[in-house]
This record gives sequence, structure tokens and C-alpha cells, in this order.
Amino acid sequence: MSIVVRIPTPLRKMTNGQAKVEVDSAVMGDLVDKLNSEYPGFKDRLVDEEGELRYFVNIYLNGEDIRFMDGLKTATADGDEISIVPAVAGGY
Repeated sequence: MSIVVRIPTPLRKMTNGQAKVEVDSAVMGDLVDKLNSEYPGFKDRLVDEEGELRYFVNIYLNGEDIRFMDGLKTATADGDEISIVPAVAGGY
């Protein structure tokens, strides 16, 4: 089950500059674990100490925010596309 994961610019140093990687997984939490196996430290950037998605990171499955689905328990399927989007804040 090949899933394309789009890597945001701030995390590309962890993936050797790759903007996209492919992972085989049936559930988002497993996908994060597999990313961490391939790219050590990746999980720490996405998940907090309680195992929850960090509040400043958004993950989209085919354009849908996984927070409004089943979070890290959201099922994935072959051909899905995951986008990791760090929250951006600013102002003046």
C-alpha cells in the first residue's frame, strides 16, 4: 500500500531534501512510526509526549484534516496522499 507523503520545507533536512516520500501503511499512526524508522526524529516533530498530534502541525489525508477524522487512527489506502503542514503564525 503505497502512500505519498509531501514533506514541508522545514522537515526536508530530515528526508535528505526530498519533497515527497512513499510509505506503506494502513493507519496514520503506523505511517508516522514508519517515517520515524526511515528518518529518525521525524515522529518527535509531529507527535507530542502523550502520543497526540502536536498542535502546530496539521496533517491532511487527500485534503482532509485528520483531526476531523480519526486523528492518528485514521485509515489510509493505496494511492492516498498525505500533506504535512506546519502552522504558520504571524502578525505585526
